Amino acid sequence: MSEELVRVEKDGPVTVVEMHRPEKRNALNGAMVAALRAALADAASDPGCRVVVLTGAGRVFSAGADLAALEALQSATAEENLADSEHLAGLFEAIYLHPKPVIAKINGHAIAGGCGLAAVCDFSIATEEARLGFTEVRIGFVPAIVMVFVLRKLGEASARDLLLRGHLVTAAEAARIGLITRAVSPEALEAEATTLARELARETSASALALTKRMLAQVPGMGLKEALDYAARVNALARGTADCRAGIRAFLDKSDPPWRT
Repeated sequence: MSEELVRVEKDGPVTVVEMHRPEKRNALNGAMVAALRAALADAASDPGCRVVVLTGAGRVFSAGADLAALEALQSATAEENLADSEHLAGLFEAIYLHPKPVIAKINGHAIAGGCGLAAVCDFSIATEEARLGFTEVRIGFVPAIVMVFVLRKLGEASARDLLLRGHLVTAAEAARIGLITRAVSPEALEAEATTLARELARETSASALALTKRMLAQVPGMGLKEALDYAARVNALARGTADCRAGIRAFLDKSDPPWRT
């Protein structure tokens, strides 16, 4: 963080986390991953933060893994390579399981692991000029970690097309297949991301969002009976939360719930 690999700005209930290696196209090395994980952990524990926006400095969202760092790791031991891979996997898990909604504001190309970051966020809004894709197979690498999340997000046909061909698609095509939420003009990107962040912060309950995100992560791996049992437990738990009680009372009283004040 001292080298400003990641910059964090707080705008009321919205925390903006900016990858800041524009000269390296915001490529992910070990230090950048550590800085991102620390920023996300801080946002998770900050009661004043309701929404996280992830973006990149300069004209590129992220070019993915820092290839120079990967080349240096070719002489590392198997254990060292595994530790570095697990470190990166922890970043994607931290976004996917983050208790606050995470919006990717994709200000430029999102490639390989950078595209994975865009895909793993809850919402991804990209400039129409951006190109996205997983190019790993074209340099003899494997999109292993991002595949875990891409397969959850897309149908297998679309995932195979992206992961096996290693080609880039337009932001509009990425939105069409569901890889990102939507593509907008460069001029509209900031406003679109800000409007969505403000909507989430003002119109939704923090505890309800956290429980919903937890279910979205857990349910796809469950069988029907297990999923329904889990859903019933969460349903019962949600009824007892302060937000649910306040929200129901506000609805019946035709007043605003406390998070809208």
